[in-house]
Amino acid sequence: MSTITTKDGTQIYYKDWGTGKPIVFSHGWPLSADAWESQMFFLASHGYRCIAHDRRGHGRSSQPWHGNDMDTYADDLAELFEALDLKDAVVIGHSTGGGEVARFIGRHGTERVSKAVLMGAVPPIMLKTEANPGGLPIEVFDGFRESFLADRSQFFLDVASGPFFGFNRPGAKVSQGLIYSWWMQGMMAGHKNAYDCIKAFSETDFTEDLKKFDVPTLIIHGDDDQIVPIAASALLSAKLVKDSTLKIYPGGSHSLGDTSKEQLNADLLDFVKS
Repeated sequence: MSTITTKDGTQIYYKDWGTGKPIVFSHGWPLSADAWESQMFFLASHGYRCIAHDRRGHGRSSQPWHGNDMDTYADDLAELFEALDLKDAVVIGHSTGGGEVARFIGRHGTERVSKAVLMGAVPPIMLKTEANPGGLPIEVFDGFRESFLADRSQFFLDVASGPFFGFNRPGAKVSQGLIYSWWMQGMMAGHKNAYDCIKAFSETDFTEDLKKFDVPTLIIHGDDDQIVPIAASALLSAKLVKDSTLKIYPGGSHSLGDTSKEQLNADLLDFVKS
């Protein structure tokens, strides 16, 4: 397997497909690089080098007890960039991965980055606070943790078969294959790592990170995203990222890479070519 070893000894797995301008993908919770395979195959087939890593504690990467936080995730991504000597890269983050991309730019700048995409991404902050009254109350995430500890396998099945892909909507075309794939990726994540990541994706405030974006940025979100509601995420992020472009998918789910695959692939190709 292709891996790098970070400064704290964590092994980070990555897949590296194709040749050309690099496009680097960051996945959502509690998944792995496999969540991006459709986009990677499509873009690599169009002449790009597509790289996606398994976040520490997820997929095939090590499962360290510590470091399951956005600062460390961002630093791991920076070490991947350095190890592969990536330059002029497009960074694309989905959900938690969107937070990782935001914190990466906030902590490490855009010297190696030419463009960014945030898709169904958690920034600016998911949690309801005095400064973010439109966010989700802490009880929602406490419920995630409770269900996770009680029976994480069933919890993952419930998320995948319902709100993640929008399969709980009337008339939805349900794919058991996608449900099983999501469950399998989730079960590969370390128990402690995936548990800690709930706090990381829900309570981290990326407001100041978004203000540091200085490259063309595409923000994509489904207006029926049941995991990361658009009003408290993309609509706010679009105001914080200078000269960003907001693209809303009517009726789009949280997992646009699967449920709106053709449209997303075309939009990503147009953006990286522009």
